[in-house]
Amino acid sequence: MDQNAYANHVAILEEELVCALGCTEPIAVALAAALARGALRTRPEHLTVACSGNIIKNVKSVTVPNSGGMRGIEAAATLGAIGGDPSRDLEVLQSVHPEDIERTKSLVSAGFCDVELAEDVPNLYVRVTATGAGHVAVACIEERHTNVCELTLDGEPTAVAGRAATGEKDADVPGGADRSALTLQSIWDFAHEVRLEDVDELISRQIETNQAISREGLTNRWGANIGRTLLRSRPNDISCKARAAAAAGSDARMSGCAMPVVINCGSGNQGITCSQPVLEYAHDLWSSHEELVRAVVLSDLTAVHVKYFIGELSAFCGAVSASCGAGAGICMLRGGSFAQFEATIVNTLANVGGIVCDGAKPSCAAKICAAVDAAILGCDMALSDDNFLAGDGLVGQNAEETIRSMGYVGRVGMHPTDVEILNIMIGKTDVDA
Repeated sequence: MDQNAYANHVAILEEELVCALGCTEPIAVALAAALARGALRTRPEHLTVACSGNIIKNVKSVTVPNSGGMRGIEAAATLGAIGGDPSRDLEVLQSVHPEDIERTKSLVSAGFCDVELAEDVPNLYVRVTATGAGHVAVACIEERHTNVCELTLDGEPTAVAGRAATGEKDADVPGGADRSALTLQSIWDFAHEVRLEDVDELISRQIETNQAISREGLTNRWGANIGRTLLRSRPNDISCKARAAAAAGSDARMSGCAMPVVINCGSGNQGITCSQPVLEYAHDLWSSHEELVRAVVLSDLTAVHVKYFIGELSAFCGAVSASCGAGAGICMLRGGSFAQFEATIVNTLANVGGIVCDGAKPSCAAKICAAVDAAILGCDMALSDDNFLAGDGLVGQNAEETIRSMGYVGRVGMHPTDVEILNIMIGKTDVDA
């Protein structure tokens, strides 16, 4: 494999597979608020948070970690400003103390934070304005959950905890990895050729970290207990165990479990979905550690490739792209060929390509379950050479064309759906009218 392409694949994994505490949308809000507070250099007297519709949708119903059970943008922003550590990026709320939680509850009740819907902005957009002692600080995050494009004090650029604004408003910032260069062929080649020492630590951390929260979700009651429910029905079925492992991690994460997750495509649910079903199949097949690592590499990069054509946040459920990755990794462990790897992705997208995202909340675990089930079916079909064919709905002439078609539907075709989902969630639409 060309060394520049090889290095780019490694860089994508390094950029994507980072730790986050809690759902990444409220965490992005908390991070922006912590940065604004740091720029202000004093405790704010008031916060104003302007967010894209997708941020509002994904923060509305999910529990903010380390918050004592609070939900919503006001809680995430206020807690970030009061107790957040901006140097920890997506683990910004790891340092919160009990007194910070009580202070946050009091401030939220007192109207300390105002929330506004930002129009004509990227799907992932958070802008926090903090005022205090006659000064105004602004922190703005766009496109990616840690891409700080603005950080100012009284209109002048500043830095917080060694962090300054990139000034970039695109997801792929200069010097970053080039996700547009990925192809299914390059991903397949890389997963087979990668030197284990270049990815082992990264992938092993993903597996171990996500396994810990998955076990928590299977051990204790979180959310709607999708993972536990699955295992009660068929505890010895490998496909059931694979779905339950991914769903249980989401059960815990969506309901405020204060355990970190290694994310992918900006999402903890997607990071869990990419790794845990593959791990379950590796155990069932007695795969070696190296085989497991290579399969998870294939899973992660496949998910990134599928998601690239959809965008960071949309009405297209991200569990679908992540499950394409999981199905790909499982196909590899089961001895599938490159053609069967491609067919697994096509079969998965043809089945569950229309799942909508109506925000982050406990039912995400059920959507993960459905998507992983479709991926396992897609893999079973591919290994039997029984596949959906070109012309079956949005299935294209090949896998790459199918991915692009589904991406277009998610990015463009489902945009009006995204708007209407938000309108229903915030009460702007009367569904009985």
